[in-house]
Amino acid sequence: MATASIRLDQNLVEKASIMGKALNRSTPKQIEHWAKIGEMMEDNPDLPYEFVKQVIISRAEKEAGKLEPYSFD
Repeated sequence: MATASIRLDQNLVEKASIMGKALNRSTPKQIEHWAKIGEMMEDNPDLPYEFVKQVIISRAEKEAGKLEPYSFD
């Protein structure tokens, strides 16, 4: 993954640091997480936040090999 240095508002960085610590993420990873959510919400404005959050969790579960096939019986 490519990296780039960017300037961010200090208040945003401080908030990301606090939230990152609470959620076991680094400050950059917390900012990436917020950016991912923001991008998904802008691409899908009719979807509620909780749905978008569950999509992110489902993707992580898939990548970890933790999903089970669903049977439509």
